[in-house]
Amino acid sequence: MKKEMDIVEKTAREWLEKRGVTLDDIADLVYFLQVKYHTNLDIEDCRENVDRVLGKREVQNAVLTGIQLDMLAEKNLLEPPLLDIVQRDEGLYGVDEIIALSIVNVYGSIGFTNYGYIDKQKPGILEKLNDKEGEMCHTFLDDIVGAIAAAASSRLAHRAANVE
Repeated sequence: MKKEMDIVEKTAREWLEKRGVTLDDIADLVYFLQVKYHTNLDIEDCRENVDRVLGKREVQNAVLTGIQLDMLAEKNLLEPPLLDIVQRDEGLYGVDEIIALSIVNVYGSIGFTNYGYIDKQKPGILEKLNDKEGEMCHTFLDDIVGAIAAAASSRLAHRAANVE
């Protein structure tokens, strides 16, 4: 029996959707990260692990915080020079990665390597989110989505090893 979502979880999931990120998009990233390590991996396993990661309060808080900061930057509601830094996704601004690492930490150190790899590769939805063209700012969201995928991959790996 699935528990009813509280307002924080419901909002985090809704905001991901409104920003163009689906559970399936993140599940595709998990599949990308894990397919060569799990011979019978299917997308449903990936989706289930993403769903479970999104059920964690630390993850929901990171999603809400990051998306809110991206939206404020789009509306020019951050003060300079932070506004310009966030809008440009300046390379030396690491706060977006720090928020993402709070998600990765939920499932242990394997998540760090998964996150670093996917952050460099930028497959699937991450390529779209990292595109600086258009009116939307995804400085925080691209890292958060990669971190959710990395955490879900870690969860999957732990479960496969009967560790979780």
